[in-house]
Amino acid sequence: MSNSIKKEKISNRMMNHLKQEIEIIPFEDKYSKYFYDLNAEWLKKYFYIESYDEKVLSNPREFVLNPGGFIFFAKFNSEIVGVISLINQKTYFELSKMAVSPKYQGLKIGQKLIDFCIEFAKNKQWKSITLYSHRSLKAAINLYKKVGFKEIEVEKDVHYKRADIKMLLDLN
Repeated sequence: MSNSIKKEKISNRMMNHLKQEIEIIPFEDKYSKYFYDLNAEWLKKYFYIESYDEKVLSNPREFVLNPGGFIFFAKFNSEIVGVISLINQKTYFELSKMAVSPKYQGLKIGQKLIDFCIEFAKNKQWKSITLYSHRSLKAAINLYKKVGFKEIEVEKDVHYKRADIKMLLDLN
């Protein structure tokens, strides 16, 4: 067996082990910094932190949890490596503030977070989940489509200036 095949098999085993070891946990105040930092990192890389982002990321209890939303983290060993939220927007729940640490990207942690949220929403008997994104985030858009989100029209007064795509996942 060639060295490249051996390395590939070892890499695949390591990746499978990592995916199995990822634990999805609910928000605790001690994780607030990760909610902010993981999201700020990708926002600064691709866009900038809008005032709505700053408000939500700086005060997750006030702007996500207290209005009936949820925040979940992906934890590997003792390290927080990803985050996702479901924000109660009164007439719908928005899948939002999803981020994975750059050193753990490509390991399907985002997929695991989304799958968890979909199952969570189904257990709550929600009818749908909505999200806003930007078409330049091709990997994210492909992931959303893969799990069943469909593009719908974006309203004019959306709370994100960068949003140029709105998607809906029908849970019925």
